[in-house]
Amino acid sequence: MPDPSVETRQESPSREELARRYTEVRRFSGHICGPLSPEDCVIQSMPDVSPTRWHLAHVTWFFETFVLTPFDGGYRPCHPDYVYLFNSYYNAVGPQFPRPQRGLVSRPGLAEVHAYRRYVDEAMAKFLEAAPEETLAGAAPILEIGLQHEQQHQELILTDIKHVLSINPLCPAYRGRAPQPPAKAAPLRWASFGEGVRRIGHAGGGFAFDNESPRHRQFLEPYELASRPVTNGEFLDFMRDGGYAQPAHWLSLGWAKAQEEGWRAPLYWVEREGVWGQFTLAGLQPVDPAEPVCHVSYFEADACARWAGARLPTEGEWEAASEGLPLEGNFADGGRCHPAPAPQGAKCLAQMFGDVWEWTSSSYAPYPGYRAAEGALGEYNGKFMCNQYVLRGGSCATSRNHVRRTYRNFFPPEARWQFMGFRIAR
Repeated sequence: MPDPSVETRQESPSREELARRYTEVRRFSGHICGPLSPEDCVIQSMPDVSPTRWHLAHVTWFFETFVLTPFDGGYRPCHPDYVYLFNSYYNAVGPQFPRPQRGLVSRPGLAEVHAYRRYVDEAMAKFLEAAPEETLAGAAPILEIGLQHEQQHQELILTDIKHVLSINPLCPAYRGRAPQPPAKAAPLRWASFGEGVRRIGHAGGGFAFDNESPRHRQFLEPYELASRPVTNGEFLDFMRDGGYAQPAHWLSLGWAKAQEEGWRAPLYWVEREGVWGQFTLAGLQPVDPAEPVCHVSYFEADACARWAGARLPTEGEWEAASEGLPLEGNFADGGRCHPAPAPQGAKCLAQMFGDVWEWTSSSYAPYPGYRAAEGALGEYNGKFMCNQYVLRGGSCATSRNHVRRTYRNFFPPEARWQFMGFRIAR
């Protein structure tokens, strides 16, 4: 998940509120790492995955680099080489250690990274307590970006450690989950929306990344949106009907990728004696037909939608449909860390937030009038607007207070390791 860029202008919170929120976010990083051993935290299982230790250090580097160094004249960096080792891809800051090699570096160890976090946390506490009001006002927007940035990496820690643990043939659990009786899938219904001009994008009144703006008008044709995401059971029907063997359902590039990678099921699914299981953060579990399907690429989502005689919604359709819905759902705060079946009897769109990020058919592109901010903090939205697709709604690994209706997540169409699912439209 690319690093954040810049937020919508807003009134600066008090120093007490900044200190409270800083402590809360930093503490949650420690909470989600609680079940992990030091050995868990140093593995890089593929180039897209970063070791947990690196995530913890990188988000700390952000506060050191963009808050303490420019705004606290008395601050001295913890280590002179961390600016290189823990820089992700901020070219304006300087060169970076190669991402695919992060798992090859054994030092600093996890204990040293925790010491680094304490060093920066102590400096931040002093800064938030004693900085002059004018200085604090200038730092506050960047501090908020840093907190949102850490919440992005909290999600990545859960996403990446799932991939790390899945490589282990012992199928170890990150955190146990009590067995639950099989649920019945909520029936799929269609919500209808008429044609018209809709306003899309962030309207102000709180934090947002720059790619969520400017708010603008889109004309939408009449459409229908499924009442819930596609389930494992429905995706199994696609598979059993030869979904992975019928090129007619697939985009050409997707079909080539599926053949190249040997895809025949979502990532983490394993078939044993004709029965499908899936690796979860609670270990290997049976595939529950009622749960939203997860860990599918844009290509797989698009192919399944075509097979069903439908399509993926545009991000404008998704956002317009979500207007007025409460930001409620199955988020990381609840501790399940796995998609849950849709509630029975829901009278409106269910699971629009939480559970799985939902692929849309929209390419990740700038909104009309978009301009990236200048400097390092403007690098990491605009320059990724190529060869990516937009996902909406957050997932079971997203913090509840991190998601918004206008949040635009984005990944390349072949990505699968994130908590990605989809709902269909027509």
